[in-house]
Amino acid sequence: MDGPAAFFQPFSICSGSGLIIRQFAMNLIWVLVLILLVFSNGHFSNGVSTNSSNRPEEVNIGSIFTFNSAIGKVAKVALEAAIEDVNSNPAILGGTKLNLTMHDANFSGFLGMAEALNFMESDTVAIIGPQSSVTAHVISHIANELQVPLLSFAATDPTLSSLQYPFFVRTTQNDHFQMAAIADIVEYYEWRDVIAIYADDDFGRNGIAALSDELAGKQCQISYKAPLDPQATQTEIMDVLVKVALAESRILVLHTHPTWGLDVLSVAHYLGMMDSGYVWIATNWLTTVLDTYSPLSLKSMDNIQGLITLRMYTPESELKRNFVSRWKNLTTHQMANGPFGLNTYGLYAYDTVWLLAHAIDAFFSQGGSISFSNDSRLSELNGGNLHLDALNIFDGGKLLLNNILNVNLTGLTGNVRFSSDRSLFRPAFEVINVIGTGIRTIGYWSNYSGLSVLPPETLYSKPPNRSSSSRNLYPVIWPGQTTQKPRGWVFPNNGRALRIGVPNRVSYSEFIAEVPGTEMFKGYCIDVFTAAVNLLPYALPYKLIPFGDGVKNPSCTELVRLITAGVSMSFNILIVLLRLCFDHRSVEVFTKGKENIWKTNNVNLASFKFSSFFSLHLFLSLPISISKGS
Repeated sequence: MDGPAAFFQPFSICSGSGLIIRQFAMNLIWVLVLILLVFSNGHFSNGVSTNSSNRPEEVNIGSIFTFNSAIGKVAKVALEAAIEDVNSNPAILGGTKLNLTMHDANFSGFLGMAEALNFMESDTVAIIGPQSSVTAHVISHIANELQVPLLSFAATDPTLSSLQYPFFVRTTQNDHFQMAAIADIVEYYEWRDVIAIYADDDFGRNGIAALSDELAGKQCQISYKAPLDPQATQTEIMDVLVKVALAESRILVLHTHPTWGLDVLSVAHYLGMMDSGYVWIATNWLTTVLDTYSPLSLKSMDNIQGLITLRMYTPESELKRNFVSRWKNLTTHQMANGPFGLNTYGLYAYDTVWLLAHAIDAFFSQGGSISFSNDSRLSELNGGNLHLDALNIFDGGKLLLNNILNVNLTGLTGNVRFSSDRSLFRPAFEVINVIGTGIRTIGYWSNYSGLSVLPPETLYSKPPNRSSSSRNLYPVIWPGQTTQKPRGWVFPNNGRALRIGVPNRVSYSEFIAEVPGTEMFKGYCIDVFTAAVNLLPYALPYKLIPFGDGVKNPSCTELVRLITAGVSMSFNILIVLLRLCFDHRSVEVFTKGKENIWKTNNVNLASFKFSSFFSLHLFLSLPISISKGS
């Protein structure tokens, strides 16, 4: 017997009543099957039925960002395109549509917060944004309370990934990894000290704090911090950069917003801080500007020659190429303020919509429903005209959040999924050098393989190798149009100079003597000291200070005794001749040794050696005695 009735074969009997019972059983089974088909809508997946009865016609989602910014104007087009693509594909949400409402924060953290509250009153299940890290810190508290996930494609502040903000989900790269890339670059070029110039807000401060941590792990440091008001005027920028120019380090890291980063570099160019010897490393705000507004004016390009900057890396794919080819058509009617290109934030914004759509589909598949309940704590506040009691808790917020974090899809930016620390899987950056009227990729950085000239995806199949021997970048054209790696430091104009005590002697002037009419000194000891200082891998500002009246030889023994006893505060270091006990033979040998190392007024320390004819009573210094008062 075929069909469901076959299951009841053991109970059938050859009688009229038996036939009636058997027929009744068959009808009952078919009714049950029909009911299952109706409620399941004919779909089964992984043993879990998709319940269409709890799928509404549309789901409300919101978005908050600044429409007229380099990031915002691109994101707006990308978000609209993604919503259209998702809604036109019934296989994604089973017929449910996404209803996206976008609000303009207009560069204001306060407006961003107000718009978030508006969304919370309108049964919004998720918010794409905010763009600003400063705004994200505030809105995340609201999201935590009302259990509405925030998915930000642009807020890169590392501290937003903390456990304090469980409903904040970053769908772009974390600045923690960008700062790790910069620290690797600093170490690769064997620099030790950098100066950080940054926006003095949550975004800037926390990004630079992450850089400081990464540098410390490589025995490097931020030697000077130069915070800038996010609304800084040109005069204020100049005041800050003048102080930077007086400092020792010439490795400058610029971590600002795209809106005024070029203003900082324009002032730096005016001050001569784009000349040879300087190194500028700009975070990915610069590539955002270049990708969005390219080509820049010749004047703007002249201000950024030789810079190193980073760009969030997205591997090439058919999906990405197709979207790039669509971009011109997508922006045809949105160029009232001039044309603009596609930057990486636009790619992440597009993928954010698809990520959310897949998470919502999984949410419904697991029996989730769109429902809200009152927040008793808000009801108790009696907010008056604020109407805080209109803010409701999204009952399915935790389930939706869990599904967001478990999404695994392929998008424009590559594989979209989250690591255990809620960061995007395998973060990577391009390392870019600004040259002429364009840019050139000189390498890549990923947290898997570090610095390399090979695209990161080509190395994922190999064991991770972060050794110094495996790191490599293509040659750089530095500021000043030079290919020679800058030393990275100069003698600072604002540093505290070491006080070098020099005996103002009458005898043995070929060793140490003051140049008449000046504050300069000459002689063999001075030449060796200067050569040694020039070989140091860091700046050593110093001032030569005479000791003695020039009429009779000063007592160096007494001076050294005083310094050893911690009495003298006049000098940090001494260049002295102690107890010169010469006979004719020793002078002759010493003179020969001097000629061996003195080459055309340049001292070759490699050939410097003491003769066996010197006794303990004959000590030519560079003797260095550091004062306890230094």
